[in-house]
Amino acid sequence: MTWQPVVTPLFHRRKKKASSPLQEAIDGAVRAILADPMIAEPKVGALKGVRVYKFTYQRLEYLVAYRLETRKRLIQLLAVGPHENFYRNLQR
Repeated sequence: MTWQPVVTPLFHRRKKKASSPLQEAIDGAVRAILADPMIAEPKVGALKGVRVYKFTYQRLEYLVAYRLETRKRLIQLLAVGPHENFYRNLQR
């Protein structure tokens, strides 16, 4: 049984506002996450239960935050964006 992605409104909005080549890079990152959901390290503290996958696009580091629901085999895609203020905005 494969993992199914679930997109949150925040993730959808941020991806929609991105340029077309960046959207393709985000899709590649999501494919990597779906292939191996344990690819990213889990966060601790206020973001416990969240994993963040990092990738580079035009020499900038971008992050994809997601949460796993192992019983239902769902990957909830929470947010995507550049590293600057990413964790602060994600906590909100």
